[in-house]
Amino acid sequence: MARMPYVAAIDQGTTSSRCIVFDGDGGIAAVARREHRQRYPKPGWVEHDAAEIWANVRAVVEEATAGYDIAALGITNQRETTVVWDRATGEPVHHAIVWQDTRTEPVLRTLADREADIRRITGLPLATYFAGPKLRWLLDNVDGLRGRAERGEVLFGTVDSWLIWNLTGRHVTDVTNASRTLLMDLRTLDWSPDLLDALRIPAAMLPEIRPSSEVYGPARGGRMDGVPVAGALGDQQAALFGQACFQPGEGKCTYGTGSFLLVNTGATPVVSRHGLLTTVGYQVGSERPAYALEGAIAVTGALVQWLRDNLGLIGSADEIEALAASVDDNGGCYIVPAFSGLFAPHWRGDARGVIAGLTGYITRAHLARAALEASAWQTREVVEAMDADTDVALRRLRVDGGMTVNNLLMQTLSDVLDLPVVRPRVTETTCLGAAYAAGLAVGFWPDLDALRAHWRPDAEWQPLVDKARREREWSQWRKAVTRTLDWV
Repeated sequence: MARMPYVAAIDQGTTSSRCIVFDGDGGIAAVARREHRQRYPKPGWVEHDAAEIWANVRAVVEEATAGYDIAALGITNQRETTVVWDRATGEPVHHAIVWQDTRTEPVLRTLADREADIRRITGLPLATYFAGPKLRWLLDNVDGLRGRAERGEVLFGTVDSWLIWNLTGRHVTDVTNASRTLLMDLRTLDWSPDLLDALRIPAAMLPEIRPSSEVYGPARGGRMDGVPVAGALGDQQAALFGQACFQPGEGKCTYGTGSFLLVNTGATPVVSRHGLLTTVGYQVGSERPAYALEGAIAVTGALVQWLRDNLGLIGSADEIEALAASVDDNGGCYIVPAFSGLFAPHWRGDARGVIAGLTGYITRAHLARAALEASAWQTREVVEAMDADTDVALRRLRVDGGMTVNNLLMQTLSDVLDLPVVRPRVTETTCLGAAYAAGLAVGFWPDLDALRAHWRPDAEWQPLVDKARREREWSQWRKAVTRTLDWV
């Protein structure tokens, strides 16, 4: 009897690499995971070893797929993280510069007079977040790299490109990742010659931009030899896809290292007037792309990690819920985790984190509660901007990501937003979205309607706090945010 085929997806994230195998109903059959090292060479600098990441990805794919007949392989990835490697040897020329890294501030200052033009072309503000300025920094600071780039000896890519190149030998990226470089024209879905010129980036080192769901090529070697690598989406767009937000106005928020709220805006890009990003949501084959508005929050889960690793306040991340629940409120304490500036809707690279409202009354439990609330308040800032931009009020928030196992956080979100919060049965929606994209490309699933039919709610939270308390605490949060500004 023939074995039932499955689809596998690589989730190459900020702190770890995973491979998940999904069955035909979108259920999880197998998971493997490995963490990689975080490198902080200077304040505000964050790096990864791209070779370590590739080794980990190979290992988790081999482990997760053992014993399964895999029909297609999809990829989802940390998006703006920037890799440059030697075309001949495949060796990275420098550590990958991570999306959180802020070293490109001087590069951005040279582009300040072009900001309106850049936003019109790319849908993005000038911020250290994006890949293009990181690539420019490498070209300016790694000995001999610019000359090698002009001679076509080195290749650039975000992590999806790095993995696809290692898997298949093809140098491509998908539209969602390309839309995060500050180099792609949102309307033509191609590299902008004007912006390549402005950032002094040789076109020869850039990958070809392809749809999110198509066969890029067969994998070479190992257990995946011959399996089509057939889908790629930046992690947040993958979660939008995995949450089946295929209609304009449908949105989700993913809670991981950072948090990202995306709302599908349909076939036309909506230019934000309130500090959000305009981005490509996904593109299936030759169909028109779906665009999205995004609110990116730099630090949510990373704040819990900081309390664990830097302060020793908790022994493991899952301890924070019980500790925070041991007090009724935050005791008047607010944490604004602007570790590398504030992202949406502020876009203030000069901000740095604060703990405000400290008194002798505050305990580690109050700090734990304030840390969870920080994720909720930052989400509200983004939701208010989203409502102002789209004229379509969000009626409920679909959530996913590792932090959604924290029921206190989910209740706090509902209370702060005054909205129902819904967690799906499969919370690994980032990986699921990449699997869906790959499965669609090879006919494993027939269409978007088939994917929508898989979505099932697992739990829902309704707001419980009264309006007066909500607005009082919201006012205090906003006051705390002002204390972070103009620090650098």
